[in-house]
Amino acid sequence: MSFWNAGTASKRLGGGIVALAVSTGMIIAAALPASAINSYNATPAPERTEVGALLAQWDDDADPSTPDTVDWVCSGTMVDSDTFVTAGHCTTDWPAGVRFYVSLDQDVQSGLDAAAGAHPGNPSAVAAAVGVEGTAHTDPAYPGPSSDPHDIAVIQLPAEAIAARWAFTPATLPRAGELGALGPQRLNATPFLVAGYGTQEATRGPGGQTHPGGGVRMKAPVTFNALNPSWVRLAMTAPQGNGGACYGDSGGPNFATLDGSSVLVATTITGDSACYATNVAYRLDSPAARTFLAGFVSLP
Repeated sequence: MSFWNAGTASKRLGGGIVALAVSTGMIIAAALPASAINSYNATPAPERTEVGALLAQWDDDADPSTPDTVDWVCSGTMVDSDTFVTAGHCTTDWPAGVRFYVSLDQDVQSGLDAAAGAHPGNPSAVAAAVGVEGTAHTDPAYPGPSSDPHDIAVIQLPAEAIAARWAFTPATLPRAGELGALGPQRLNATPFLVAGYGTQEATRGPGGQTHPGGGVRMKAPVTFNALNPSWVRLAMTAPQGNGGACYGDSGGPNFATLDGSSVLVATTITGDSACYATNVAYRLDSPAARTFLAGFVSLP
């Protein structure tokens, strides 16, 4: 399994991405190409205005004389006027001086391409053209054990700057233990939806496995598979009508329809490397997630 973030040359193009094998409790390393919501049974999500892309600006060659790199790296969700929830592994292990931005555009990749053409050699102008800069706060207990890795972070943003560029309705967070209270039968009958900006499922070519696409907000249905105290596992199997998450969808939302309302119950963290089988998502109704989030947002 691989953490589904995308971004730096190493993260997006394949260097040493750490993989979390949740079922065995083992941490393993994998050199995998990093990457949208996978293409089967997936559709664009212009109406999911609360879902955004996390962008980073960083020095990727340790040479201060060359321009920084700017790219989208993960996904996430606005949960109030100034708080963007994402994954902890999306905001850590960066070079010194990294800057984070959030964009709520539907097509972030096209925006980056246009901005790069308009501001050649000026990464700060490129990033500001596409996103709003914010401050990252990662759960200080990250990385924890596989049973609860505390893999959660927020980007605190200037609310006025976000509101000036995008209209959105913040996502609804779950009540404490809300998923567990449903029980297996109700969970099996609950509609789930995953959203994000990541790449498509694996395709095979002469050079091996690649993950095309990414940078556009997409959504796909998923179905319940399993629940434990920190994780909800969601099936991405195409024959059942499901889609799913892939590289670049890390930190992105997993919504459940509860009592007729869409609730942000978990964030995408990991899954199988080909992006065909299972989305493993960190529960936001867990004690650890709620303890962290309480410092930034009002909880139900």
